[in-house]
Amino acid sequence: MKSYQKILFAAVATFALGTSAVAAEKLKIGTEGAYPPFNLIDASGKVVGFDIDIANALCAQMKADCEVVTSDWDGIIPALNAKKFDFIVASMSITDERKQAVDFTNPYYTNKLQFIGPKAADFKTDKASLKGKVIGAQRATIAGTWLEDNLSDVVEIKLYDTQENAYLDLSSGRVDGVLADKFVNWEWLKSDAGKGFEFKGEPVFDNDQIGIAVRKGDPLVAKLNAALKAIVDDGTYKKINDKYFPFSIY
Repeated sequence: MKSYQKILFAAVATFALGTSAVAAEKLKIGTEGAYPPFNLIDASGKVVGFDIDIANALCAQMKADCEVVTSDWDGIIPALNAKKFDFIVASMSITDERKQAVDFTNPYYTNKLQFIGPKAADFKTDKASLKGKVIGAQRATIAGTWLEDNLSDVVEIKLYDTQENAYLDLSSGRVDGVLADKFVNWEWLKSDAGKGFEFKGEPVFDNDQIGIAVRKGDPLVAKLNAALKAIVDDGTYKKINDKYFPFSIY
């Protein structure tokens, strides 16, 4: 009798482990790793930041086993569609153009576009005052697109592969100003490199909705939306927000 019970217990345990393994869906998170404080690579080589904390919280809510994969910004949507990862959490703006290539979740935060420039510089942001200036932005972002759509006839636009490289040229005086997401600029202005610079003018675009991208038609979008609502409702989102910002960005 004891022997039979042992066999039965072992069978049940094996089945339970097998069921658990099947339930833990394996997913890959795509991100850039060069957009602090949202996603960056720390001194140990680990990908960290607000985006990563949100992604991990969503994975925990979905009971999924997730791995972070980095990609150059320019190629991040093609990499998603080539199935190098399953969803993108990289502070990606929801745009009509991108909706042709991917599906988006509900926004997980909202940003604004704002100029920064040297504190000592006379830098007004109306079109007439910007005439002749050199303005930097990251390539394939709404900041770069906004400059091209609105100021290409009066300013010289310099586009960069990463936001960090745009800031390097601002620091060295190779551009007069940078247009970028307000919260990314806010983070850089707190750094040693950014202390000689400041926000210029008011935001030029104040409804930049940021979403998670998945492949077209992927039902994962519904799971992510449900998980996002859950982490907002249970306070997990606020804890992550407060770790990075002294104000709500939701």
